[in-house]
Amino acid sequence: MIRSLSKMFPGSLRSLINLWPPFLGAGIRVTRLDPTWKVIEVKMKLGRWNRNYVGTHYGGSLYSMTDPFFMLMLMENLGKDYIVWDKAATIRFRKPGTGTVFASFELLDNQLDEIRHALQTEAKIERTFQVEVKDKTGAVVAEVHKQLHIRRKG
Repeated sequence: MIRSLSKMFPGSLRSLINLWPPFLGAGIRVTRLDPTWKVIEVKMKLGRWNRNYVGTHYGGSLYSMTDPFFMLMLMENLGKDYIVWDKAATIRFRKPGTGTVFASFELLDNQLDEIRHALQTEAKIERTFQVEVKDKTGAVVAEVHKQLHIRRKG
């Protein structure tokens, strides 16, 4: 669905993602969506709907702000001849998240080349990508590792 939306609304896709109910409810905002789908930046303010019992960012919201992006980036960059699925994820909390937190996702050309090359000889592969959630000082609040399943169609 995202792929068809990006073709229909190329200039407004960031706004559409920001209106997705899980992001809207948690206060998650995509602040940058590079047209190449190789860089995405996200932020989340601490608010009433994403605060936990002790007044810091709820861990589920910290994970949600990182959840879909590597899969979407790979899908957009590899194209319609590939299938990409989230396989597993881990999150390691480093310090309590207070205030606004940020995450920056980057997909490098050499990563894409390596995936395409590996799938010339293998039916399916798994790759792990890491993103850090940071506070306004740059301190790491959480590390998220996303394992993705990738294969060619057919």
